[in-house]
Amino acid sequence: MIPRYTRPEMASIWEPQTRFKIWFEIEAHAADAQAELGVIPKQAAETIWAKAKNATFDVERIDEIERETRHDVIAFLTHLAEIVGPEARFVHQGMTSSDVLDTCLNVQLTRAADILLADIDKLLAALRTRAFEHKMTPAIGRSHGIHAEPVTFGLKLAYAYAEFSRAKERLLAARKEVATCAISGAVGTFAQIDPRVEEHVARAMGLMPEPVSTQVIPRDRHAMFFATLGVIASSMERLAIEIRHLQRTEVLEAEEFFSEGQKGSSAMPHKRNPVLTENITGLARMVRAYVTPALENVALWHERDISHSSAERMIGPDATVTLDFALNRLAGVIDKLLVYPANMQKNLDRLGGLVHSQRVLIALTQKGASREDAYRLVQRNAMPVWRGEGDFQTLLKNDADVTKYLSNAEIAEQFDLGYHFKHVDTIFRRVFGSA
Repeated sequence: MIPRYTRPEMASIWEPQTRFKIWFEIEAHAADAQAELGVIPKQAAETIWAKAKNATFDVERIDEIERETRHDVIAFLTHLAEIVGPEARFVHQGMTSSDVLDTCLNVQLTRAADILLADIDKLLAALRTRAFEHKMTPAIGRSHGIHAEPVTFGLKLAYAYAEFSRAKERLLAARKEVATCAISGAVGTFAQIDPRVEEHVARAMGLMPEPVSTQVIPRDRHAMFFATLGVIASSMERLAIEIRHLQRTEVLEAEEFFSEGQKGSSAMPHKRNPVLTENITGLARMVRAYVTPALENVALWHERDISHSSAERMIGPDATVTLDFALNRLAGVIDKLLVYPANMQKNLDRLGGLVHSQRVLIALTQKGASREDAYRLVQRNAMPVWRGEGDFQTLLKNDADVTKYLSNAEIAEQFDLGYHFKHVDTIFRRVFGSA
């Protein structure tokens, strides 16, 4: 995490003070359950809460202890004992370090997911507003980067809305899958701790008990979580690249908002660069980069090892913080996006009507021409237009082989731009539920 790409709410989830607070809550809830089962005195559980519930844990002191013990959970428990006093001997009974670490990580990931879900909702709201604003704004559709057939700019945004709606559903599923708790002791057999303790802690922390945890919560859950973040990042990059292409000088159909006093280049005062969407593209690469270690963390030795631990200490905060920042940036880009319908129309007209070639092809076949002959006739008239040698409709009307099948009026009918948009409302109803 670096401040440049960090928002405070997400960063706070991963701060040491927050982590130690969660560790304490896990231990204290476990003590409550142990007390109810008669394993430890109820007074001890009450004292643990009373003395440490509102404590500010001394991070430097914990770090100091860890330098000696070389064990982070023991360092925390030692510091907790300094706060709680003699009753601290009843903390952590029958538990192992992974019970605390894994349950805490899953609490952090679910909280991070909640922020990311709110981010996606913000982006979806911006996409919906702009999509309806430009539902019928004509634009050229491109395949291979080449003019294909007309679309609307609203449809471009509708595609993105549908994609991020799927992203939201995936993240909801990933959140549910990672929201498990393990308080099962060494190698996960519950030999030293009652399974009811785990059930109590899970309820208290907003999680579900892990069905079988060996000594760690299985990392396939975390792999799916981070893979989901990676897919979301790819969807963001897809939209960011669309905007970057549309902002190119030769295209200029849409453009990132350029604020008063903003500078585009240290050397060229005229520049207005798509720096925000370029930044989103770069951040998306980083989020995807965290997927591979998450996948590799699935394969641990026997009941556990800690080869996953060092990777998760980085990818947990970095992936969620980075995605949070990028999603908010993308929502802002869409909300303030400058759209130029006149340039969209100008680009639509650049090829002299060639974008209607398929309609002419179909019309010829419907009038009796074979598809092979129809394609040859249409392409024969299209190629000169590519070279700047005339207007497509005019060339067709002057081609006797074409007019043998189609009258001038029938040819002209194939150049109706609105024909391409007759099902826009249908698509919008599918995507948004209304048109």
